[in-house]
Amino acid sequence: MPRVHVVLYSRPGCHLCDEARAVIEAERARTPFAFDEIDIETDDELVKEYGIRIPVVVIDGVERFEIAVDAGELSRLVAGSL
Repeated sequence: MPRVHVVLYSRPGCHLCDEARAVIEAERARTPFAFDEIDIETDDELVKEYGIRIPVVVIDGVERFEIAVDAGELSRLVAGSL
């Protein structure tokens, strides 16, 4: 069972979210970790929290990225927790 948990807060039609997801999935192909994607449009509170900042990436409960995901930093963060 993977120990690292990555959550991507996104919304449909967001090209930056698509880019963030691609970076996450590429890393996930190399390093196993749990991954969930949450559509902020399903909850008004999530829209208030993340609306103009998406995509937002949370790793093990800590917000690590917004707007863009740095592939090298993501790799370091998920590998460092193994």
